[in-house]
Amino acid sequence: MKTLPILKHLILILVAGGTVFSQNPVSAPPPLIVEDGEILRIESRLVLVPVSITDGKGQPVKGLSIGDFLVKEERRTQEIAEVSAADKTPLEIALLFDVSASTDPMFEFERDTAARFLQQVMRPDDRATIFTIGETPVLVQNRNVSYRSIETIQKIQPTKQYTAFYDTVSAAAKYLTLNSPPKSRKIIIAITDGEDTNSIGVNEGFSQVYKSIENQKDAISSTQLRELLVRKRDEVRLHEQGKSLKNLQNGDIVFYSINPAGSSYQLNKMSQFGQGNMEKFAVETGGTAYTPSFLPVDLKSNFESAANKAENIRMLEQIFLQLSNELQAQYLVQYYSDGEYPSNRFVPVDVKVNVNSPNGIRIRARQGYFVK
Repeated sequence: MKTLPILKHLILILVAGGTVFSQNPVSAPPPLIVEDGEILRIESRLVLVPVSITDGKGQPVKGLSIGDFLVKEERRTQEIAEVSAADKTPLEIALLFDVSASTDPMFEFERDTAARFLQQVMRPDDRATIFTIGETPVLVQNRNVSYRSIETIQKIQPTKQYTAFYDTVSAAAKYLTLNSPPKSRKIIIAITDGEDTNSIGVNEGFSQVYKSIENQKDAISSTQLRELLVRKRDEVRLHEQGKSLKNLQNGDIVFYSINPAGSSYQLNKMSQFGQGNMEKFAVETGGTAYTPSFLPVDLKSNFESAANKAENIRMLEQIFLQLSNELQAQYLVQYYSDGEYPSNRFVPVDVKVNVNSPNGIRIRARQGYFVK
């Protein structure tokens, strides 16, 4: 059959419909080229960017369309293919509960308030998946409807185990990536302090650190030895943090967290690192890391404990209300990247909106994606 040069007599037809994950060029619905009666398929990369837009009072900004958004990739403006609003896009939630001893005093009302949140925010097409963060990640409920999810949440009990935070975030991200239907909004809500004491990569990394330092302990002072140990352990944690973040980015997942420790996370370096984990995940994916100032609920005075518990519940309900507003303000912006990048390259993405609001606006969007 006669074949003409690829640059002659080309008709470009954009094919609508179908969705894939942002970094998978093989599955993306590609343009078609018709050449001499023969259809040639050209691969392209469909990028999904979840974007939440709220005003200065935290209320959702609704009713936006393609013309209101501007997306740049590596500073190049991209042509937007579609913008899906929250009320027309199913929601897939993975709820992660920390069952370790660090969250025990707050656990009951966190569980109850989270159950009410699901009851209020989930619609018939939405699904929730429940994980516990303990010694290992445990999937306690596959994706299911709201009332089943509420029943599951009410049965979760603290176990006073070690905490595999990174492994659980990665497990939840991979689960959502594999099981969520196309064109759904995927989010993780983690109720935890973000500290990790038992993920596989952390344990293996620490073992290697101890072995390497053992060979140096006679050559350096005890102060130098301690500083070296801290630095090497932090390097291990950052490495595992990066792996979990990549799993979130690869699944187009927005990360939210609520730290039961509140502002007390600042008391020690491990707690600061844990909160830093969650802030990193939230900023990079377009979510929010909440740090409520919870009051103690295990005081000697039952009256004061009850009063503090009521105030804590009020604060937690307010956080879930803000989270609900963000989800109502979440758009799914989709475009076909015009860039050519090597595998594993992180491509920064910048989103702006053309909206005037007397209260100002706040945009939360993923900061980029990894190319496969």
